[in-house]
Amino acid sequence: MSADTATPLLTDPGIDAPFDFAARQERLWGKLDGAGIDVLFLPASQTDLEYFTGVARRAPSFGNIGYTNHWISGAFISPGEAPLFILTRHFQEFDLPEGVDGEVITATESDDGAAVFRRAFDSYRARPRSIAVGSRPVSERCAHEAAAPESIAFAGRAWAETVIEMREHRPDARFTVADSLINELRRIKDPQEIALMRRSAAIVDAVMAEVTPHVVDGVTELDLAAEVDLRMRKLGSPGASFDTGVWAMGPSLGRDASVRVSVDTLHAGSGVSFDFGAITRGYCSDFGRTIHIGEPSDEYAAVYDIVMAAQEAGRAAAVVGATGGDVHRAARAVIEDAGYGDWFRHRTGHCIGLDVHELPYISEEDNTPLEAGMLFTIEPSVFWPGRVGVRVEDVFLLGDEGCASINEHPNDLVAN
Repeated sequence: MSADTATPLLTDPGIDAPFDFAARQERLWGKLDGAGIDVLFLPASQTDLEYFTGVARRAPSFGNIGYTNHWISGAFISPGEAPLFILTRHFQEFDLPEGVDGEVITATESDDGAAVFRRAFDSYRARPRSIAVGSRPVSERCAHEAAAPESIAFAGRAWAETVIEMREHRPDARFTVADSLINELRRIKDPQEIALMRRSAAIVDAVMAEVTPHVVDGVTELDLAAEVDLRMRKLGSPGASFDTGVWAMGPSLGRDASVRVSVDTLHAGSGVSFDFGAITRGYCSDFGRTIHIGEPSDEYAAVYDIVMAAQEAGRAAAVVGATGGDVHRAARAVIEDAGYGDWFRHRTGHCIGLDVHELPYISEEDNTPLEAGMLFTIEPSVFWPGRVGVRVEDVFLLGDEGCASINEHPNDLVAN
């Protein structure tokens, strides 16, 4: 196999436009002000900091990558105030080649990280406070703040050292996790974000079309997974948005979907499931299809139709005001009614954007009302070890009139 024939995809002019971080920060100020939060800390190498400031993550790594004082890297944000970045020298030199747009305090390897962190926080808090909500009287806000403890919020993926250090520095402060507040801003995508998500979807569509003819007797799962990753890169993705999975299931195979890729050679009688995603300027896709090798059995063909019908039922249930739980139950009902409910063993999907898995989830426990502008996967499956395995996954965009897939690759049964 060769990816030499991969060609660049057409781009939307809006994809390359600068992000409006000032507008994003202003919306964040309003949320912080409304929640009574005095200062928020967003850690580096996380999507929240990238979303609000443009300080990008590095590519994810299987093992931890850290520098001396790495736990201090991030930014403080208060209502009405531009961020103050506190970053290690290593992080700036090797992860931020274009620098940072804003005020930066740098910690070197020989610095006392805790002391640098405390000084940065104190200097930021000492600034005269601006008012994020212009109509709110200054005297009212000052009186409120005078009687309230300092409120400090953290993104949920902040380092434990960061939170412990702040607790020791501000023992009387009220600490909160800001994830739900931040998610309220991030989960509705603007037109530029939607265009970027469509681009990522177009990459995986093209890769699936190119790889499908190679799903034949004698190829290995590893060969196919490597081809998927190579072709995504050739089409402009800086890497995979998560670990690429290619695995076979069928009557002669006892393996389960938990083994996502192996060096095993594939043979006729197997359904080969794909699970992979691309990235465009940080925005992820998540995609899946199942290709059969050889003539499919009657059960495989029946299960394939069931899974596709389940996805369609989920799509039809995804309307503004419905919940992720509603969508999950609609998709699951199709598979349960067909007698395969025990083998649909995971949630139906999840929202997606800068993170592959974002809230709200398309899952039975999630009661968050769905809103126009959300993007989420619908990915039902039947995984029955030693018998049959089929999955499908697309990203759907919810609009006022319902939802539609942003993927264009067909989901008809394919047997090579």
